[in-house]
Amino acid sequence: MPDPRLKRILMTSDTVGGVWTYTLELAEALGARGIEVVLAALGGKPSTTQRGEACRIPALRLHTSDFKLEWMENPWIDVTASGRWLLELEKQYEPDLIHLNSYGHGALAFQRPVLLTAHSCVLSWWEAVKRDPLPAHWNRYRREVARSLRAADALTAPSEAMLGAIERHYGPGVPEVRAVVPNGRSRHRYRPAAKESFVLTAGRLWDDAKNAAAVARAAAAIPWPVCLAGDDQAPDGASVDFPGCRMLGRLSADELAGWYGRAAIYALPARYEPFGLSALEAALSGCALVLGDIASLREIWQDAAVYVRPDHDHQLASALRDLIANPLQRENMARRAAARARAFTPDRMASGYLDVCSAVTSRRRAACVL
Repeated sequence: MPDPRLKRILMTSDTVGGVWTYTLELAEALGARGIEVVLAALGGKPSTTQRGEACRIPALRLHTSDFKLEWMENPWIDVTASGRWLLELEKQYEPDLIHLNSYGHGALAFQRPVLLTAHSCVLSWWEAVKRDPLPAHWNRYRREVARSLRAADALTAPSEAMLGAIERHYGPGVPEVRAVVPNGRSRHRYRPAAKESFVLTAGRLWDDAKNAAAVARAAAAIPWPVCLAGDDQAPDGASVDFPGCRMLGRLSADELAGWYGRAAIYALPARYEPFGLSALEAALSGCALVLGDIASLREIWQDAAVYVRPDHDHQLASALRDLIANPLQRENMARRAAARARAFTPDRMASGYLDVCSAVTSRRRAACVL
C-alpha cells in the first residue's frame, strides 16, 4: 500500500518534450490523493501555455529556471548550478521524496529518498537512431548518468523496453528497487470528433527518433494530406521543413486535442520511442495508429496498431494507403486502439508510482533503524 506519510514531493521536469506532459499528469493525479508536488522546471523557461497548464493544477507549486539539461550542448556548468538550486528547494520545502525526471542530479546529497524515472537516454537513442558508435564527447554524459543511477534509491521507466535499455547500457549499479510504471493520460482531454480525411503526426519534428521525415516523404504517395504538429526547431537552433505537408507548428494541448479528434489516422513510424504519449493521445481521440515496429511500441499497443519498419518508406506508404482505402479496417483499428488506450489512466500511473515510493521509503526507514 502507498505510504500515508507521503505528503510532498520535489519533482523535476523538462520543458522541451513529453516529460512536461507526464509530470503535470502525474502531479494532478497525486494532488487528487492529497499529495503536493513542488515542480522544478529545467531545460528552459516554460512557455506561457505551459505555465497556464501548471497553474490549473491546485496541488502544484511551479519553480522555473533557464538551466540546461545534461543531454544539451555544453551543459555541465548549468547542471552544477541547477543541482545547487534543487538542494535549496529541498531545504525550503522539506519534501518526503525527490523525484528526478532527468539524470543530472541523482548523486546530489539529498536528505530524502530519490526516485529517478528513465524516460529516454542518449545511449539508447543513439543506438536506435544513429546505429554508429557513440562519439567520445558523450563519455562524460555516460559517466554522469551511471553515477546518478548508482546513487538513486529507485528507478522507474514507462516500458519494459526502456527499463531493459537502461540495464543494458549502464550495467551494474542500477537501483535494486525498480519497476515499469506506464504513462497515463486523462480520457476527458481527448474525444473523437467527426473524422476527416487526413493523416496526422505530432511531436518534436526535428528529432530523428520520431521519424516525421518518413511521414512527410509518404505524403507524395498517398491520396490524403499529411499534417505535422510540433516543434520544427531543435534546442541548438537547427530547424526542419517538410514541403508538401501542412505544418501546424507547436500547438497547445487543447489545440492538438482538436486535431487528434478530427484525424482519421495517426502515424508515428518511430525509430525510438520509450512509451509514446502522442500515440496514446491519438488513440483516445479515435485515430487508427500506424507505428514504428519497435519493441516498446509493440509492448504498449500489442494488436491495436499497424506496424511498419521505420526505415522502409514504401511499407509506411502502403500501410497508410490500405487504411485510407478500407474504412471498415480503419474504424476497426481505431476501436482497438481506443480500447487499449483506456487502460493507461493517470490513476493507474499514480498507483504504480506510489507503490514504488512506498517501497523506497520503507527501505530507507529500515536502513535508518539498522
